This record gives sequence, structure tokens and C-alpha cells, in this order.
Amino acid sequence: MSSSASTLKRTLALPGAVFMGLGSMVGTGVFISIGLAAGVAGTAVLPAIALAAFVAICNGLSSAQLAAAHPVSGGTYEYGYTYLKPCLGFSAGWMFLLAKSASAATAALGFSGYLLQQCHLQDRIPLILPALGIILVITLLVKSGLQRSNWINTVVVLMTLFALLLFVVTLIPTAIHAENFHFSSSTWTTQGFLKACALMFVAYTGYGRIATMGEEIQNPRRNIPRAIFAVMAVTSLLYLAVAFAAVGTVGAESLGEMTRSGAAPLESILQHLNKPKTAFIITLGALTAMLGVLLNLILGLSRILLAMGRRGDMPALFAKLHNQNPTAAVLGVGFLIALIALSGQVQLSWSFSAFTVLLYYAITNLAALRLPPADRRFPRFFSVVGLAACLFLAFQVDPKIWISGLGLLAIGLLGHFVQRKRNSLTLPSQN
Repeated sequence: MSSSASTLKRTLALPGAVFMGLGSMVGTGVFISIGLAAGVAGTAVLPAIALAAFVAICNGLSSAQLAAAHPVSGGTYEYGYTYLKPCLGFSAGWMFLLAKSASAATAALGFSGYLLQQCHLQDRIPLILPALGIILVITLLVKSGLQRSNWINTVVVLMTLFALLLFVVTLIPTAIHAENFHFSSSTWTTQGFLKACALMFVAYTGYGRIATMGEEIQNPRRNIPRAIFAVMAVTSLLYLAVAFAAVGTVGAESLGEMTRSGAAPLESILQHLNKPKTAFIITLGALTAMLGVLLNLILGLSRILLAMGRRGDMPALFAKLHNQNPTAAVLGVGFLIALIALSGQVQLSWSFSAFTVLLYYAITNLAALRLPPADRRFPRFFSVVGLAACLFLAFQVDPKIWISGLGLLAIGLLGHFVQRKRNSLTLPSQN
């Protein structure tokens, strides 16, 4: 593991790490999940976004100090092994693969939704066809190497930020004078509010990509915490601004229905207001954002699969590097994302991602509580709150989602124990 052929290069400086995090967060979360959250929380979607941000910040502080103390590829998968128990480390890696593959599939389906609506083909071409095509293209791009991918990611993020700022500026005058923010028992429920918090939490977890790629970030002890802070600040303000503009203009119920019917709510709002030119720019921003999310998720997922291959929790094929790039791991996660995208269900994919990623970050906070005092940079309070909030919110999604998630976790753990037992039996004969 010490040779240059088996380790990844530290190619990302602080700006690159920040844009990598923004590329993972400013996409599906703002173009789709705000609409999904509005559909279940009604007018309470804005406080749901704020509460999800607070939980994510607690988790981000845990991730930041763990990544600074243990800067290797793998994120919480590695932290679980280092600070907790092998079964918890494996559970984190397995949950991350499931959660973020579902998020990536949602991004691909969102890309397809915005593209087909712009081309007026949503009633003639199945949502999954363009989704599968873009998954293939981005997988091959990431396979070509990080440097080229990072340059494209920066361009994508800048285009997306411009489109979203234009959306906010265009709608704020209408949103301010609208009457769509009345709170009453008929417009929101506690259960809907908590479910929206769980759905929106996923939209903030792109900062985890910074931690999972710790082996490739320069001066990680300094740059990882700074990058996570910067990304969380920008995205929190952006999500709140977009949600305020969207809900204030058309109302939470209409926003939710636009998301369910076409997976392109922001573009639909502008078409509703008869602003086709602005709608076209928003569509371009959404398309680039989904591409950025998909690119960054494949990058992060491949590093988790690489780490799991190194430890023997996944086939050894995924631990191999080709020209210091985890080619087999990249192709493996691309295939997994394509399988999930075949469902064609945006809300189902996102809800499953919410449950599994909340379990993943529960383990993150548990690992942070085990950090030695010398490596702890923030009070334990944040990790305790993050752990409790993650476990509570995870079970606010539909029961069929968390039951299936627990079932997949059990299957993964069973395979993990079988593999470890097999390894323990074969090691003596090799000696």
C-alpha cells in the first residue's frame, strides 16, 4: 500500500475540493428534492430545509475532523474500521454504495426529465433511456482520470450557480408579494415535516465526497475542514433562496405536483409564468447540475468500492489501479447505478437514498465520538446531536423504504461475515 502504484495522487487543492463538494450538492438537491420535500411538508418546507442543514452541519463537523485525522479514500467505511468495529465499517461502506448509487440514479433520471421536457418528448420517450445513456457517458469520463473530470466539474458548477441565481432573481419579486406561506394544520403535518427533513438531508450530503476522496486532497488536515465549511455555507443559502422563490411563486402543493409529474419543477414554474427564455437557461443549468452530481457521485462511489476491495470486503478486482485510477471500481459503480435507474421512479430512488445515507452518517458520528482528544477539533455535542438526529430521521421515510433498506443491510452483513469466515479458514493453509 505504500508504493506509488497502489496509492492515489494528491491532485486537489482547496478550490478543487470546494468545487468537488459543490458539484455533488448543487444538483439533484436543488432541482428535484426541494420539490419532493414541498410535496410532503407543504408550507413547512423552508424550516425543514433549515433543520436538515443543521443536522448536516453536525455531521459535517464529524466528517471534517475524521477526514483530517485519517485522510484516506473510503470515508466512513475506513473510519468504522479504524475507530469502531469491522461490521460497522462494512455497514457504512455498504450503506454508502446503496445510498449514493440511488442518488446517482435520481440525478440521471432528473437529467432525463429536464431534457425530455425541454425537447417536448416526455410523453414519447421513456425516462430511463436518456438516463442510461448519460450514466454510460459519465462513467467513461470518470474512467479517463480525475484531472480531466475535475476541470469539467468546475465548469459545470459555475454554469449551475449562474442558472440558479437567475431563477431566484427572476422569481423573488413575485414570491415576496404572494400569499403562499400561510402555516396551518391543513398545509403541513409533523410527519410530513420530518419526512421532508429526511429527504432534504440527502441534498446536503455531497460534502461527504470531500471526505471520501481524502487520499487525493492536498494538505488534508487543513483543506478538508475548510472545504466542508465553505460548501455547507453556500448550499444552505442557495437551497433556502430557491425554495423561497419557488414556493412563494406557485405554492408548495403545486411545486410538489410539478416534481412528481415531470421531474423538472423549476423549468415548469418558469413555463407557467410564460418565461420561456429563462426556462431554457434553467434547463441548461439543471442538465449541467445533474451531470456534475453524477460525475461526483461516481468518483466518490468508486473510491468506496476501491477501499472495500483493498480490505477484501469486495472482490479484489475493485482494488486494482490502472495508471493510478480505479478503473474497475468506476465501471462497477456505473453498472450499479444503471441497475437502480431502471426503476424509473425519482421519488422512490430519493427516499431510499435518504434512509440509507442517514444510517451511514449515524456511523460517521459514532466514529467521531471515538476520536482521541488530540484529533478532536469540535465539541462532542455536535456528534451526539448528529447521531441522534440521523437515527430518528432515518425512520421517518415510508415503512416500505426502511424495511427494504434494513433487509439489504442484513444481506450485506451476512455476505460480509461469510467472507471473513472464509478468509480466516484460508489464511492458515497459506502459511
